[in-house]
Amino acid sequence: MRYLLIAGLMCAMAAPLALARAIPDPNQKHAPGNEELQKPIAQAGYSTPVNYQLQCAGCHLGDGTGSKANDTPKMKDFVGNFLKVEGGREFLVRVPGMSQSALNNAQLADLLNWLMRKDGMAGKSVPDNYQPYTEAEVAAVRKVALLNLPETRAGLIKQMREQGIAIDDGMDDAY
Repeated sequence: MRYLLIAGLMCAMAAPLALARAIPDPNQKHAPGNEELQKPIAQAGYSTPVNYQLQCAGCHLGDGTGSKANDTPKMKDFVGNFLKVEGGREFLVRVPGMSQSALNNAQLADLLNWLMRKDGMAGKSVPDNYQPYTEAEVAAVRKVALLNLPETRAGLIKQMREQGIAIDDGMDDAY
């Protein structure tokens, strides 16, 4: 038992030295082929589907089905319904995951328009009179912070119900 205690103390005393070796060497060179500094997402030139994967799929999943367990609504065949109610178009820009993303305004407009494709994420929920988002529109709307996401979303869902729109967002009437 005594040897076990001594061994434990020796390990505890050696731990700071082991951690000290983890400090990066400021003179270390980049790995071959990785010499260029990483570009910010807004300058990287990724495609819109890649931007979706980087900015949205972590919560809404790759196919837009969302996750009730994580309080993340489904977008697939539903998100276009927000364009059918007053304030819904702006809401989609102002959702924190969108407005605070690393994307620039043009990329965010492209992403929103990509989501609204009838053959894509929004599918049948997109209104027939859909007008694509513009960079200027996104820039103007994005500046206004969304202070109460649940309350704002609940009001939009209420408007949808009043119009007879079926609420199929995977949240089981949470709003």
